[in-house]
Amino acid sequence: MNALLIYPEFPETFWSFTYALKFIRKRASLPPLGLLTLASILPPGWAKRLVDMNVRALTAKDLEWADYAFLGGMALQRESARRVITACREAGVKVVAGGPLFTSEPDQFDDVDHLVLNEAELTVPLFLADLESGTPQRVYATTEFADLRTTPPPLWELADRGRYAEMCVQYSRGCPFNCEFCNVTTLFGHRPRTKGPDQIIGELDSLARLGWRGSVFFVDDNLIGNKVCLKTELLPALIAWQKHKPGMTFHTEASINLADDGELMAMMVEAGFNMVFIGIETPDEVSLGECSKHQNKSRNMIEDVKRMQKAGLQVQGGFIVGFDSDTPTIFQRQIDFIQQSGIVTAMVGLLQAPSGTRLHDRLRKEGRLLAPMSGDNTDGTTNIVPVMSLDVLREGYVRIVRSIYAPGSYYQRVRTFLREYTKPKVKAPIELQYKLALFRSILRLGIIGKERAEYWKLLLWTSFRHPRLLPTAVTLSIYGHHFRKIYEHLSPKNSAVPTR
Repeated sequence: MNALLIYPEFPETFWSFTYALKFIRKRASLPPLGLLTLASILPPGWAKRLVDMNVRALTAKDLEWADYAFLGGMALQRESARRVITACREAGVKVVAGGPLFTSEPDQFDDVDHLVLNEAELTVPLFLADLESGTPQRVYATTEFADLRTTPPPLWELADRGRYAEMCVQYSRGCPFNCEFCNVTTLFGHRPRTKGPDQIIGELDSLARLGWRGSVFFVDDNLIGNKVCLKTELLPALIAWQKHKPGMTFHTEASINLADDGELMAMMVEAGFNMVFIGIETPDEVSLGECSKHQNKSRNMIEDVKRMQKAGLQVQGGFIVGFDSDTPTIFQRQIDFIQQSGIVTAMVGLLQAPSGTRLHDRLRKEGRLLAPMSGDNTDGTTNIVPVMSLDVLREGYVRIVRSIYAPGSYYQRVRTFLREYTKPKVKAPIELQYKLALFRSILRLGIIGKERAEYWKLLLWTSFRHPRLLPTAVTLSIYGHHFRKIYEHLSPKNSAVPTR
């Protein structure tokens, strides 16, 4: 059996880092971890081929070779996935689809031959057993959650690893919190489940054997969801591993209460973590209560961010506008918070309601749901009818992103961050392309770019004040170029307009 694993294209968006990747000659940020894990679940005797369409095109020869196409993806990849399904059907290749997009919207894909939904460790074996007996069903679903300690390691050999900026692993699934707009608990539950430390070390060892020496993203939606296992199992294992293996650096996602645990932050940094994404959402206490983001309430989140930065963790942040209780004052408050916190990578989006969330259910009952969410955090659209005027909302949203990513504001925020940041203990070897990125940044940002004055001010300031952080300053300068490029299409007239 020839199994073609297809990962649809991502549009240019905040996390695509499309314009930043050009500086290091990479094609995509991360390989498709779900499909690489699926490859290990499929029978070992099957021939397997991965086509990540963010790295290379899907060709007629690929489809001619395939007996089955296994398709995964997220909401943001919806349109590309539809084109893939059409191409497969025209080529006579049966499509098996799963992952967050298809699990959340199974009724939108009548032309898929087999929907294998929820967690692959549970549903894929059922499909394979029926396929072996000649009686495959169209839909496989479950309300159960998998034991991650039985999850096989990804089949990294299928990926063209040199095309990616980072590799990725997964330690846990699930989150103990209950944010109204988040579909993580819908997909993975409230009880965080973890792999054993031996599994993670085995996956990292596998990457090291294949020659990987760069950054690794722990894709967990909340790495600290199970603090006990993290502090007693995984982090001690990673700390010991770092003493004997080539340095790899890690980053991940976590909740704001990470700032409350100095011991945990110190262990993470010693283990190799140097960056963490935090869902800040909003500085408004009423809006935080509205969306059940109780873990963010009644605390000084700017001080929380600075504690993490001082510990050696660069904080990336997610921000949302468009809550029912938001007023027009929220736009300047978001700008002020982002600038004062020194969160350089600040993802700002309009509130959207993913399928399966409590927010989706509430707004559907209120008649305020317009369409499936786009999944795009830079297109300035929303799939809900907000309480605030759409005109005011769109103008305020554009004002935020134009303000925080204007060269003056952005480079000032980088300096605010570097003043607080403690250089991490673990340092990965620097590839040649990353060294060449400095010279490309000098040409693109320091000579051609409109931000050239701010670029040179930052590099000179960093060279004198924090010379060991100069590579970080260059990297963040390149990120700023990407962010400005992806937001430059926005105007008050073409953002925040719902599509039915």
